[in-house]
Amino acid sequence: MIITVTLNAAIDKTLAVPNFRLGRRHRAVEQTAMAGGKGVNVARALRALGQPVIATGVAGGPTGTRIVEHLTEEGILNDFVRIREESRTSTAVVDPTSGDQTEINEHGPHVAEAELDLFVDKLLYLAKGAAVCVFAGSLPRGVDAGLYGRLIEEMRRLGVTTVLDSEGEPLLVATRKGPDVVTPNELEAEGLVGREFTDEDDRRRGLEEMVEMGAREGAMTLADGCMAVLGDGADRRLYRATLEPLEPVSSVGSGDAFLAGFVAARYGGRDNEDCLRFAVACGAESTQHFGAGQLEQREVERLLPEVRLESLATPAVSAKGVL
Repeated sequence: MIITVTLNAAIDKTLAVPNFRLGRRHRAVEQTAMAGGKGVNVARALRALGQPVIATGVAGGPTGTRIVEHLTEEGILNDFVRIREESRTSTAVVDPTSGDQTEINEHGPHVAEAELDLFVDKLLYLAKGAAVCVFAGSLPRGVDAGLYGRLIEEMRRLGVTTVLDSEGEPLLVATRKGPDVVTPNELEAEGLVGREFTDEDDRRRGLEEMVEMGAREGAMTLADGCMAVLGDGADRRLYRATLEPLEPVSSVGSGDAFLAGFVAARYGGRDNEDCLRFAVACGAESTQHFGAGQLEQREVERLLPEVRLESLATPAVSAKGVL
C-alpha cells in the first residue's frame, strides 16, 4: 500500500480563459472543480496507474466535506481527519491561446494541536500496512515546519519508505531528516540550496547538494523532464531525462503526475532508468488533461520510447540507502 499525505488539501478550481489579461473581465470557456492538494493529486494519478493507494490528511468545514466526497466519487480510498476550520480553495487560470497559467492558492485552515495529534495517530496506524508514504505539499497555518521531518523519522522506524515533495522551510527541515527520495521542482530546489541555477552544471551541483543535506536520492523536475541522483554504492548515478514538451491542455499538477509515476514504477520493482522514463512520461501525459493528477496509462506507455535518458556521471556524494 502507498500512503499520500495532504495536510493542506483543497478544492482545486481550474478555469480556461482565452487571452487572459489582468484587470479585465473574462468569461471561462471551460472549468472544473475537484479535490486537490499535491498529495491528493498524486493519489489520483497513482489510482489511474492501478496502484494501491490511500489518501490521508486533514479536511475541515463544507469544503472539507466536498474534498472527501470528490475522492470517494472518484474511487480513491481516503481517510482524512476532520478539523474545525474550513479547508482552502485554490484557483488556476489557464490561457489556452498562450499556454500560460496563473495559480492563486489560499493559505488554508489553522490546525489545532489536538487535531494534528489525531492525524499523527491515524498516519501511524495506516503506516503499519504501508510500504511507501508520500509527504506532499505545503503545511497549513499553525503547523510546525518540522512536522514532515518528525514524521519521516517515525516512518523510518516502521520500515516505511518516505518520499518528500514540499517547499520552503518544511522542505529544508525534512530533507535534513533523511527522506528516501526528495522531488522538488527547479524553483523549490533553488530555495532548498539557497541559490539560483544558471545552467546544467548548476543544476547538477544543486541536486548533489540536496543529497548531501540528507536525502538518500533526489529528482529535480524541469520543464523538459528531470535530473536525478539515484542508486546505491557502485550503482549510484546522475541522470538527465528529457522529453520534447507536448502542446499542453493544462500543466497544472504535472509535477504531481511525475512523482506518482516514479513511485508507481519503484513500487512495481522497475530499475532506476525505467523509473525515470516512466515518471517523465507520466508528467508529460498529464498535461493533456484539464485538471491535476489525471492521466491515461495507455498514453503514458506510448510516450515511453520518446523519453531520452542519459547517465551523466557518478555523483560525488555518499550513498545512504535507496528506495
